[in-house]
Amino acid sequence: MTMSATASAGAAPLPPAELSLRAKALAFGAMAIGFFIALLDIQIVSASLQDIGGGLSASPDELSWVQTSYLIAEIVVIPLSGWLSRVMSTRWLFCVSAVGFTATSLLCGWAWDIESMIAFRALQGFLGGSMIPTAFTSAFFYFTGQQRVVAAAIIGGLSSLAPTLGPTIGGWITEHYSWHWLFFINLAPGAFIAVAVPLLVKIDKPDLSLLKGADYAGMALMAIFLGTLEYTLEEGPRWDWFGDETIRATAAIAAVSGPLFLWRSLTFARPVVDLRALLIRNFGLGSLLSFVTGIGIFATIYLTPLFLARVRGFSAEEIGWAVFSTGCFQVAAIPVYTMLARRIDLRWLMVFGLLCFGFGLWSFTPITHDWGWRELLLPQAFRGFAQQFSVAPIVTLALGSLPPERLKLASGLFNLMRNLGGAIGIAGCGTILNDRTNLHFARIAETLNASNTAAMAALQTLTDRYTTAFSGDVSLGQTAAYKQLWNLVYREALTQTFADAFLLIALALFAMALLAPLMHAVTPPKAPSADAH
Repeated sequence: MTMSATASAGAAPLPPAELSLRAKALAFGAMAIGFFIALLDIQIVSASLQDIGGGLSASPDELSWVQTSYLIAEIVVIPLSGWLSRVMSTRWLFCVSAVGFTATSLLCGWAWDIESMIAFRALQGFLGGSMIPTAFTSAFFYFTGQQRVVAAAIIGGLSSLAPTLGPTIGGWITEHYSWHWLFFINLAPGAFIAVAVPLLVKIDKPDLSLLKGADYAGMALMAIFLGTLEYTLEEGPRWDWFGDETIRATAAIAAVSGPLFLWRSLTFARPVVDLRALLIRNFGLGSLLSFVTGIGIFATIYLTPLFLARVRGFSAEEIGWAVFSTGCFQVAAIPVYTMLARRIDLRWLMVFGLLCFGFGLWSFTPITHDWGWRELLLPQAFRGFAQQFSVAPIVTLALGSLPPERLKLASGLFNLMRNLGGAIGIAGCGTILNDRTNLHFARIAETLNASNTAAMAALQTLTDRYTTAFSGDVSLGQTAAYKQLWNLVYREALTQTFADAFLLIALALFAMALLAPLMHAVTPPKAPSADAH
């Protein structure tokens, strides 16, 4: 069955130029909802893992898989989505993804032990992951000119807003209802998308002939490479990287399967991922910038709640409200960005965004152990506002540089780069927190000697206080005083380590601002036909 044969089986989709703005907005809006909830579920559990663990009698090591299983499955399916949308058509792929995501969300809420939760989360990520890149390509299919700038602003804003709001929404739901509703909340929007998308979205038609002669070997290599790489990055910091046998094994498999996948993709006639698109300057640089902004977005979403939990002892809801300001300022930036994008070269808006993003993270470096939402407000305001100016221009300049026939396969790669950046950023931050905390602890401890009169006086005060509390037992008082001093030193060492991590990410963003002007300006083309898409 050829593409022309399948097209003749029914009415061909109307070219976007013949669709009303209302029809295009409704179709894009329905897909944007699916895009948002698929991204939201990456982080919605992050502030509530302890509650989930309590409900499922799971250990901390097992709990990490509630996020890891979702991420591994999602990161595998994202680059496959371009090929799948050509086989199934955009609307039916999106519909199947929405149905699968909704059904597995229900199963996650019904999970009876940690093993079932991990299995259902993996299915949820795999079945829902295709909604992410498909929404990107649809924005570029439906809209042209300034409408495309607005659509890219929306899709770029949602791509960083969803994971940012995840801890806030998740913390509030868990505090006021139960962790089960972290998943049940997906049922209504999921059911709506499953019905609305087949009715509203008519971009292309299925081409089942692509099933014959497809690059199944490349798909297998890609799944093995991305799955083992994601596992290594997620679990490495917790298990001392190559000190763990399993991490060594998965890293070795990734090191072998990765080059094999690259070789297969560059030599096979119809590869599952269009790696050659990276040779196009805007797409190559845009993918690199997407990778680094992924580090910035996901790593800071990881670091800020972790600081508030481990240093300040905040609850899930308190963490959610403390980071909520980031999302507020990003939403406020969308109309500002849209207005400026009509008048100013997108490359310079991107430079501005990356510099502000970096400055926002640099503003975290004076962090102390008593920082709360008031102290975090200004750095998070810069970060939230800057994310809109960083992500949206990258989307327009990178994907807008591609011809329509390459957009589907390349969009999966573009989204993969952002998620890989997030995985590497989180893994890097986990390693920094482990290694630099020990370094700072040792440096602080070196100063706590007999020549430090202030420290000795504080230790004596603590000893006297605890000795009195233990009915005059000096031995118990000294032990308790030393333990309290250890806790104080560890807290300060940990706080300094968070500052180190924020600084490194800020430097990476500053470096990317230097590369942004190297991209070419992109003039949105006229609307492509359905056949071209």
